Amino acid sequence: MKKYSEILADIEQKRAEGELRPGQKLPSVRQAADIYGCSINTVTRAYAELEKRHAIYSIPQSGYYIVEDEEEVAGIDDGVIDFASSSPDLNVFPYRDFQHCLNKAIDTYKYHLFTYGNPKGLDALRETLVKHLADDQVFAKAQQIAVTSGIQQALQTLARMPFPNGRTAVLVEQPSYNLYLKFLEAEGLPVKSIVRTAGGIDLQRLEEIFRDGDIKCFYTMSRHHNPLGTSYGVREKKTIARLAAKYDVYVVEDDFMADLGDRRGFDPIFAYDQSGHVVYLKSFSKIIFPGLRIGAVVLPEPLLDSFHTYNGQNVAALLSQAALDIYIKNGMYEKHREKIFRQYESRIEILHDAVKTYNDAGLLEVANVRSGVYTQFKMPQAVNLERVVDRLKERGVLVQSGKQFYLSDYLQREKFLRISISRARPEQIHEGVKAVIEEVKRGINV
Repeated sequence: MKKYSEILADIEQKRAEGELRPGQKLPSVRQAADIYGCSINTVTRAYAELEKRHAIYSIPQSGYYIVEDEEEVAGIDDGVIDFASSSPDLNVFPYRDFQHCLNKAIDTYKYHLFTYGNPKGLDALRETLVKHLADDQVFAKAQQIAVTSGIQQALQTLARMPFPNGRTAVLVEQPSYNLYLKFLEAEGLPVKSIVRTAGGIDLQRLEEIFRDGDIKCFYTMSRHHNPLGTSYGVREKKTIARLAAKYDVYVVEDDFMADLGDRRGFDPIFAYDQSGHVVYLKSFSKIIFPGLRIGAVVLPEPLLDSFHTYNGQNVAALLSQAALDIYIKNGMYEKHREKIFRQYESRIEILHDAVKTYNDAGLLEVANVRSGVYTQFKMPQAVNLERVVDRLKERGVLVQSGKQFYLSDYLQREKFLRISISRARPEQIHEGVKAVIEEVKRGINV
């Protein structure tokens, strides 16, 4: 035990003092055993602990190396306050971590990376996802999990493929994910709507539609809804699962923001599904970076064959899958999740503080969202929404009109801005909120 602790302390001290530089190779296990006068097993254990702490990383058939220091990657700073972007903050991308995982994946899988691979996804990653998803109360077998080239690809496949209930219409919330709504309209697929507000959904109306609406599936974001930012409560999630079983309607649960919320007592609809009627989708783009293009889909058994037939070879690149597998296994993913969650949670709190400071006249109704990246700024009907968006842009404040999150022929639209804090720097938030409220006031007085 003494030698084990000595190795840990010695390497971490040399790293802190700069004697061991980022990227420098450590002595081999055998060499280190000679240096420290201990067994190979003791060194192996010490190196494993250092790797777990993300102080070093290993490359098969090569050795152990010192992890490079995290670098702050400066985004484009032209004075713009960005409340519009849904992409993760450039300054919290895990570039160095993921680079190490890519290098390790190349060494581990070598020539296998140049094959088409399993259209269901890399076997190792699917096995890793079993445990990873279980942390969110999504319990599934590896054969139920499909790895896709992003969540949009999975959503398109599910919209096109037949379901065992023999029905045709896709039920969507209004508002909802704009790109998916545009896809459904472009494909000419049968679509029906149900109203969702910051206060939730009318469960009685949902039952009526499930019962009478020829619904094959209901597309919903139960947590951190885009664009509202709100989440369903336990009662709503349990009821949706129960109604799906009662009326043989499948629920397509897009949990794209799963890692950016508080997990305590905050389970998805899937956790309440006892009949196999929930399809669960998770994206890895929001937590790492969009270019990764990896999504995971958990499918009920009756949907497996049809999904794989319609999805074909639309699977994420093997190198990305292999790197993600390593990134999750070595604990880097969870470490980064915690980091980015805390940063975004802090920004949301600053946003609410700014609203409290400047919204003294109560012009805006602001959704009580405390995690994730989105919230809704609902404004008076008298305001010209598009004019507010344009004037804010002239002032260097980018916002997103809520108009685009509805089907084109949907008439019962709320007038709101979707506010995202993912790219807004903390010191900008008060200034940005103040500008929004000033332009809303100006819009009323015109």
